[in-house]
Amino acid sequence: MSNMTVGENGTVSNTWNPTYGLAFGSVMVLGLPLNAVALWILLRRHSLKSTSAVFMVNLAISDLLLVVSLPMRVYFYATGTWPLNNMACIWITMLFRNNIRSSSIFITFISIDRLLAVVYPLRSRHLRTSSNAWRAVALIWLFVVVWNIPESVNFARFLNSTNEKTCFEFDPKPQPTSITYIQPVLVFTMLAVNIVSTALVSWTLHRRLNDSARISNKVNVMLIFAMNLMMFPVFFLPVSLAVFFEERRITGLICLASVNCCLDPLLYYFSFDGFWSRQEDVETSIARDDNR
Repeated sequence: MSNMTVGENGTVSNTWNPTYGLAFGSVMVLGLPLNAVALWILLRRHSLKSTSAVFMVNLAISDLLLVVSLPMRVYFYATGTWPLNNMACIWITMLFRNNIRSSSIFITFISIDRLLAVVYPLRSRHLRTSSNAWRAVALIWLFVVVWNIPESVNFARFLNSTNEKTCFEFDPKPQPTSITYIQPVLVFTMLAVNIVSTALVSWTLHRRLNDSARISNKVNVMLIFAMNLMMFPVFFLPVSLAVFFEERRITGLICLASVNCCLDPLLYYFSFDGFWSRQEDVETSIARDDNR
């Protein structure tokens, strides 16, 4: 049973609303500086000629877009009112959905890039170029934006059919359409790719000792894959699978999913030796180690 009602003035009565407001506010306070600093470091201190850096920059941008959408969620759940129009509700809702989709894809591409670097270091050189990475990034964003078009149209129709000025919480909920089920398929597919990538890299590091001996910071390599895998069952899958349940009170799952933007900076840290150092300083340090 729902404990939420919508009044004629658009006020939402729910005893859990302040809790959600605090949760979204905490994510915003942590996610904004973490991702802003991470993006600054990636752009200023690491060359975008690296395929991993290209994907991570775009992952940070995706997280920042999510953070930008959180203030209105905080306001809504703290006050129980929605002061903006339907278009603003659509944009903010799409920013959250885009983060789940783009983040899952970018994280998967980072895993694939690490897989190629560890398992096929020589044969993958012609693939692991910055130009190919930017092409992939452009296709990813295009895919996400095109996906938004039918979703936004359907959501706009639903909002126009309601007489209440509200957002995020609806009673009854919007009915899922065929395009709604694409997200669970996407997330499951990305999870499968990450599982295979993790297994192949783990096998390489443990079985091919002669080759893997050349790979520095093996613990960091496996931490990257472990973090990537953890993102899916903890953050991406629960909110994506909520569409299959009749009682789709998923605000708590949305709160949980939004936390992913606070953990992605850890991925950047473990992905680069000397994350806080300039790219040329890192290369100098590596060269010194090779000469010893």
